[in-house]
Amino acid sequence: MGEYEGKNVVITGGSSGVGLATAKLFAGGGARVLISGRTRATLDSAHEQLGESAVTVLGDVASLSDVDALAGRAKAEFGLVDALFVNAGVTRSVSFEAMSEQVYDELFAINAKGAYFTVQKFLPLLRDGSGVVLTTSVANVKGMPTVSAYAASKAALRSMTRSLARELLPRRIRVNAISPGPIDTGILERSMPRDAAEQTRAQMTANNPMLRFGDSGEVAKAVAFLAFHATYTTGAEFPVDGGASQL
Repeated sequence: MGEYEGKNVVITGGSSGVGLATAKLFAGGGARVLISGRTRATLDSAHEQLGESAVTVLGDVASLSDVDALAGRAKAEFGLVDALFVNAGVTRSVSFEAMSEQVYDELFAINAKGAYFTVQKFLPLLRDGSGVVLTTSVANVKGMPTVSAYAASKAALRSMTRSLARELLPRRIRVNAISPGPIDTGILERSMPRDAAEQTRAQMTANNPMLRFGDSGEVAKAVAFLAFHATYTTGAEFPVDGGASQL
């Protein structure tokens, strides 16, 4: 019998990177897993990797109607949910003077508003004593150039973690956050020209106390800990960043 046998887990942004690695960990432990994402091809690929027991839902957390539909599908498939990993998010690297209203609004619509209302819509489905995990970022505690709006949206999630943790205490629902640093998800290579990606990777590696990138599986283990095993922890932010925010 798997460690998570009989558990129902929902992961937004679960079709790639940290979300997919976490879905694999839970599915491998016997949980029933529902993941959401914005791209059908990526969701289909994730479904092949997770197996037929996984459920995939196409949707954008910036759209409250999509979040409603996601919660409706989870209710139909699972009834109640034991763990909710609010992982959907986007990053944009734009200097402060070049930041546009459109990019700013996109970052907050997905990273902050989307996360907030995802938890709200799933609240009736969350089993008493369940775990909620939000994804923040090392950027919310480090002063980093070209990510001011992104960092602010993640700082909003850090505040949300504390507020929701307090408000959901009567139902013993624990709300915590993971704060990843540089994680090898391939996002640099997808978002930058090859030379720029290689230069950025080398600089980030040199600046990290552990002198390396983390991998998605390391973050997934932290999510699992907060979701199920950290039974005396709520309102906390757990860094998975090679020491970047601490040293």
